[in-house]
Amino acid sequence: MIFVSVLSLLVWLYLVLAHGRFWASTPELPPASPTELPDVALPNVALPNVDIVIPARDEAETIGPVIASLLAQDYTGRFRIILVDDNSTDGTAAVAGSAPKLVVLSGAPKPEGWSGKLWALSQGIAASTAPVLLFADADIVHDPRHLASLVTKLQQPGVDMVSEMVRLNCTSLAERALVPAFVYFFQMLYPFARVNDPRSSAAAAAGGTVLIRRTALERIGGIASIRGALIDDVTLAKAVKTSGRHTGAAIYLGHSGLATSVRPYPAWGDLWQMIARTAFTQLHYSALLLLLTLAGLTLVWLVPSWEILFGHGWGRAAGLTAFALAALSYLPTLTRYRCSPLWSLALPLIASFYMAATVGSALNYWLGRGARWKNRAYGS
Repeated sequence: MIFVSVLSLLVWLYLVLAHGRFWASTPELPPASPTELPDVALPNVALPNVDIVIPARDEAETIGPVIASLLAQDYTGRFRIILVDDNSTDGTAAVAGSAPKLVVLSGAPKPEGWSGKLWALSQGIAASTAPVLLFADADIVHDPRHLASLVTKLQQPGVDMVSEMVRLNCTSLAERALVPAFVYFFQMLYPFARVNDPRSSAAAAAGGTVLIRRTALERIGGIASIRGALIDDVTLAKAVKTSGRHTGAAIYLGHSGLATSVRPYPAWGDLWQMIARTAFTQLHYSALLLLLTLAGLTLVWLVPSWEILFGHGWGRAAGLTAFALAALSYLPTLTRYRCSPLWSLALPLIASFYMAATVGSALNYWLGRGARWKNRAYGS
């Protein structure tokens, strides 16, 4: 076991020292007011028009404040909101209300081969005309400075797409235990510094807010080019970054202090469903990848704790050091979510929950149950 314990320590040394500083929980998109936008200083140059496309299915509980926050954007350019009501049964469109800048579309039946969200997005895109598009989820509330801040980042040379990990709801016990870890694991899987480096092949996005140039979307063949993707945000980011590599085009992924999800996950089961919905999809429905993933996660998360409890000598020392590196690396994310640093000591248990949910995701797939979202099979 000494060899395994030392191997776990070596993995942690790599993760902390050479894996894109994923643990730093940075960068965060800085706020900007309209007067700080680069184009404002240029004579006779207007800010880009923006069409905000929101796919919504049975979102009556959240859509009201979401639309209100978008209508209140402090942005001196022209913008409008295109809400695509994806066959809701709870009166989502009625709750959204009406406004001069709001267009509500009734979603058409989904063709074969499309995921539900992307089909709804495609209808909003078809109705749009602006050179810049903002894809936003129906549970995200926006600070009045948010749109201006996103456009500021997009206006930087070479940037084709801007995405943010919005602040997730983190109030219940289950949320405090698992939500910061979700963000932490996402950062580990897709180090933001590497995503933002045009020289790196790493690409990712967080679907809550994605601002993209229409030219970049057209360059990849439109949203139809990823029509069947269930992890659509990461798939879109990979397509945009890959297609723009010859021109040095870049994408940006950061944290947001200006956008917050109001969707609650009050119970452990709610978060289990959220994880299991796409976990096995991430592994391309491969049993081999599942086994390798579980083996890797055991090495990273469970071996150090085992060595601390049952090891001896150098094995225990390596386990203690690996455990300490893991706990310390989690602190910046806990700080971001204003959670007690003591949660870092529970990382092995938290990781075990995620591992179990991943196995549950695979079992759902193999048993033909599939994941469900908004009263229909996920992706349909």
